Amino acid sequence: MKLVAVTACAAGVAHTFMAAEAIENAAKARGHEIKVETQGALGIENRITEEDMEGVVAAILTKDIPIRERERFAGVKIFNVTSTACITNGPKIIEAVEQQC
Repeated sequence: MKLVAVTACAAGVAHTFMAAEAIENAAKARGHEIKVETQGALGIENRITEEDMEGVVAAILTKDIPIRERERFAGVKIFNVTSTACITNGPKIIEAVEQQC
C-alpha cells in the first residue's frame, strides 16, 4: 500500500522528527511504501509533491497543530493522529490504516 504522512508539533522540533521516523519505520516494517513530510521549525522538509500523491491510498496527518497545504490530500483517506501516538503506537496506526483501506 502506498501511504504519505505529515508530522508537526507545536515546537516543531523533537516530536515532529521522532514521529516521522516512527511512522516511517512502522509502515516499512509492514511492507508499505511511505513518504513522510515534516513541518518543523525549519519549515516544510521532504515535501510531498503531486507526483508523490499518485497511487496514494491514505494520508497520516498529525493534529497537534494545523498541517499546512492540507488540500494536497483531498481524495485520499485521512487519518488524524497526534505526534505522540505516532511515536508510541506507530505499528497500531499502520494496522488501523490497513483495516480501513
